This record gives sequence, structure tokens and C-alpha cells, in this order.
Amino acid sequence: MDNAAIQDFYPDDLSHCYGCGRLNEHGHQLKTRWDGDETVSVFEPRPEHTAIPGYVYGGLIASLIDCHGTGTAAAAAYREDGREPGAEPAFRYVTASLSVRYRRPTPMGVPLVIRGRVEEFKGRKVVVSASVSAAGEVCATGEVVAVLMPEHMLAGGPGSQ
Repeated sequence: MDNAAIQDFYPDDLSHCYGCGRLNEHGHQLKTRWDGDETVSVFEPRPEHTAIPGYVYGGLIASLIDCHGTGTAAAAAYREDGREPGAEPAFRYVTASLSVRYRRPTPMGVPLVIRGRVEEFKGRKVVVSASVSAAGEVCATGEVVAVLMPEHMLAGGPGSQ
């Protein structure tokens, strides 16, 4: 994967997520890359992500942890399987559970650094711990339990033939 983002390897039909879909022009377009044994993403909040003047809306923080966690799970699956990202069949994960702990208010006006670490890899399930930092201070931590996307979701959504 070198320093490419795992989301850049998602198949087009699985690249519409508001948080990390490269084909969602209105979304966050989060990019998850390996940094040693951890993954990292950087996101710059925009004015519409304001909770109160000067601080980031907590829902954005949860969204960043969520999408970084599922991206980390996909990247880890390729590593575990000894395949390059993008090799078929594609690994795409969805969230089974998400927990977020807000440690301190997250300031606007600085890049947010999201870091992830695989805590457990077992079958179809990957558990990822994550943190969100601003200006070197951890503002939130969380855990994502990600599961391999079910077959019926890969077929194109409800009502697909």
C-alpha cells in the first residue's frame, strides 16, 4: 500500500460513504494510511462542523473514529491475507459497534489527527482502538468493532437482483 489511502482502493460501488467515500463529493473523504503498526488520517474541520464557536461538533468526532476504524479494518485484512489493497475480492468493513469517549473540547482551526490500532483480528471481526488529537492533545478516544460487509450489501443495496 506504500503511503496510499485504503479508501482509494475501495471499489467504486463501495465508495459513497459520507465519511470516507472518495466518490461522495459532499462528504469528509477521510483517508486512512499505515504509519508503522498504526493507521493515521488527518482531517481539517470546516465551519459547518462547529458545535459552539471555536469548537468541533462531537458528531464529527464520532464519524471520524467510525470511518477511520472501518478503514483500518480493511487495511488490516489485506495485510493479514498477504494481499495488496485493491486485490479482488475486495475487503470492505461496516460498523458493528462504535464507542466514543470525549476527553476534552476539540478546537476548530487546527488539523485533527486520527490514529488507529488493531486490537483484535478474529474471523470476520476486527476491533480497532482510535484517538483524535488536535494540536498534540488527545481530544477523544474510541473503539470500533468492524465486521466484513455482508454479501447482501455488496450486491448493490435493497431490492437488487
